[in-house]
Amino acid sequence: MTPQELVTREKQEVAGQEKTRPGRYFQPDVDICEYDDYLKLWAEMPGVKDKDLKVTLEDDVLTIEGLVDIETYKNLSPVYTEYNVGNYFRQFTLGESIDESGIRAVMRNGVLELTLPKTAKAKLRRIGVQAG
Repeated sequence: MTPQELVTREKQEVAGQEKTRPGRYFQPDVDICEYDDYLKLWAEMPGVKDKDLKVTLEDDVLTIEGLVDIETYKNLSPVYTEYNVGNYFRQFTLGESIDESGIRAVMRNGVLELTLPKTAKAKLRRIGVQAG
């Protein structure tokens, strides 16, 4: 991966997909870092409890879905608001370089942290060079 500069953007609503639960779905903001042996992914999902989080992997597609308890916000009358309340949904295609059996997920303070270990084939290898 090459270093990239990320630009902050407005919360994007997920469109064009059938939903089994009413309400709005947003794409969580995500940061991904690559290390020699693994990728680390952080997804920001405020209002999602760990019991309302679903992380699945099927056909090399990683799906993150977080459900927010809308009832908590139902009777609020905010004077000013920038925070859009809704569920979260995001998908990534992983490919063959990730060891599916070693994926770990931790939810802490509204941030999902995924550790995606690389397969042995995908890890950086240093090849020794002998003087001739």
